[in-house]
Amino acid sequence: MKDSAINDTDRIKQMVSDLLAEAKRQGASSAEAGISMSEGLSVTVRMGDVETVEHTRDKGLGVTVYFGHRKGSASTTDFGVEAVRETVEAACRIARHTAEDDCAGLADADRMAREIPDLDLHHPWDLEPDAAVELALVAEDAARGCDQRITNSEGATVARHEGGQVYGNSHGFLGAFRGTRHSLSCAVIAEDESGMQRDDWYTSGRVPGDLEPAAAVGKMAAQRTVQRLSPRKLGTSTVPVIYAAEVATGLFGHFIAAIRGGNLYRKASFLLDSLGKPVFPEGMHIHEQPHLPRALGSAPFDGEGVATTARDLVADGVLQGYVLNSYSARKLGMQTTGNAGGVRNLTVDGGEQDLAALLKSMGSGLLVTELIGMGVNTVTGDYSRGVAGFWVEQGEIQYPVQEITVAGNLRDMFMGIRAVGGDVERRGNIRTGSVLIEGMTVAGD
Repeated sequence: MKDSAINDTDRIKQMVSDLLAEAKRQGASSAEAGISMSEGLSVTVRMGDVETVEHTRDKGLGVTVYFGHRKGSASTTDFGVEAVRETVEAACRIARHTAEDDCAGLADADRMAREIPDLDLHHPWDLEPDAAVELALVAEDAARGCDQRITNSEGATVARHEGGQVYGNSHGFLGAFRGTRHSLSCAVIAEDESGMQRDDWYTSGRVPGDLEPAAAVGKMAAQRTVQRLSPRKLGTSTVPVIYAAEVATGLFGHFIAAIRGGNLYRKASFLLDSLGKPVFPEGMHIHEQPHLPRALGSAPFDGEGVATTARDLVADGVLQGYVLNSYSARKLGMQTTGNAGGVRNLTVDGGEQDLAALLKSMGSGLLVTELIGMGVNTVTGDYSRGVAGFWVEQGEIQYPVQEITVAGNLRDMFMGIRAVGGDVERRGNIRTGSVLIEGMTVAGD
């Protein structure tokens, strides 16, 4: 990171150690502290002109102290000696006035990460604003020149980001890692006699060289937009549904929410008491891979210093484990799963079929490519979302559709998964192919 103190890892580690020492000096029985710093550039062009050039530089410091089982937290963006001391004082003051909570406290000492593997996450992009503008223009020009029905643009954006974090606690744990994330996106508008449609495409990764070419991103954005012209509505029926990979990630996001510790100990999940029971069809395998090199969800330890490990969440359709930090684990009488901060590289194993093959397998039904609005109840599993996509017959896309709703219950939807494709979405923390669900209620006119 250019001109950033985060590259001076030893200095930042010393700051965290000093924070912990100050918390002890002020009477805390234990404490944890973290420092994060980041720097980035984002450039957007629209209709051939530069619209925004944004440089960002952020830093933050947070400390949590414990007086027995009483907890207090405070944070600051001022790294000055006096500001840091006052931040620790504020956390201690809060802790002294909070109620005892037997589940509050650091993660167990024996769960701390003993080694910090190098996951190859740090790949800075030496990209100056002028060069970023040129890349964005290439993407937008490719999109606007792809089809005469492309009449407007929401712009193309190129962004680079670099950050680092250090975490330490009273167990003697002190760990640090740095990472980068870069992206290029484009969104355009097409128009015909039926009206206007909008769609986009983007590429993202740790390594600049892993991004799709700018012209390819623009062309894909244009093709996706034009395909949505002249949409129709559908009548109400129960049909097979395919969630394209880029939206199928949301299905498994709902699954993670249902097995997250906070929802479980509050008894606010439709998968309560499902451990060891089938929640997906036989053969389904869902697992975490937190140590994948260069992957966007990789991390050597979680937000409490607990070592991250590869593990099964679902094996042969059966729920194997929950998603717990130390607090929710204690509430449930269990052990942390190293998920303070969430899951990392959640992976849904699929077959070899690409999207075209899944369409053939489905025959007739709905292909969902966009989700609209929120309509998911984690307590009951009831699911109702506005969608846009395409109607499919005999395995071939026939026409685009919009202003329709798909509805069901997540428990039934998960058990109704017939196939997961090999067209894996890798641009985020959930990695899955397209998902074919046996039958859902589709409501339109």
